[in-house]
Amino acid sequence: MPRGASVSAHSLQQLQTVLGYHFVQTAQIGCALTHRSFGEPNNERLEFLGDSILNCVIAAALFHRFPDIGEGALSRLRAKLVRQEGLHEVAQRIGLGEMLRLGEGERKSGGQRRPSILADALEAVFAAVFLDGGFAAARTVIERLYAPQLENLQPDEESVKDAKSRLQEWLQGRHQPRPEYVLLEVIGEAHAQTFIAACRVSAFDLTVQGEGSSRRAAEQEAARAALDILLERADGK
Repeated sequence: MPRGASVSAHSLQQLQTVLGYHFVQTAQIGCALTHRSFGEPNNERLEFLGDSILNCVIAAALFHRFPDIGEGALSRLRAKLVRQEGLHEVAQRIGLGEMLRLGEGERKSGGQRRPSILADALEAVFAAVFLDGGFAAARTVIERLYAPQLENLQPDEESVKDAKSRLQEWLQGRHQPRPEYVLLEVIGEAHAQTFIAACRVSAFDLTVQGEGSSRRAAEQEAARAALDILLERADGK
């Protein structure tokens, strides 16, 4: 196995336990746990594959779980689970950050806790399971890890709306102007970029930043953070 694809026995055993899956070949999972800052091979290509597998599995799970809701609501529920925030929640719960191999600088700056890195790595793990054991194995792992979110997911109006929509409605309900979104920075190479956006709510003199793997994702994170702050302020009055 190439040096860059190796993974410690402890990390492998820990991961296999939380996944409920035993790898036959470990090269792919080694790549999945390797950030580009550590070297080659790394998890960037696996992340691409894992994203598609995750979307398919979650879409099927929602289709069967909620037979009476329409396409638009199903799409929003899926987005709620597969976006960076949902992936980050799962990755944190299984302790994925401590298993990752990061470059020294990335680790010192807290990369093992960064939502974008953890989300990408989890998608790569799903791809590694798929390549090692097939789609059925990947589906079982994803459904196992997402079980808590699926159990708590309710297709009511608030749960299916995205953060930007909820923030805008909250402001409109108070007769305030819409929030403004500005793209502040794009970090990284074209195939692995991190977007940083700001959400400004002028009526409340509030500006909050968010980051994501796309401009839309970054704006959603910023909107979510802004709404949380505004709701907290309102509750404190």
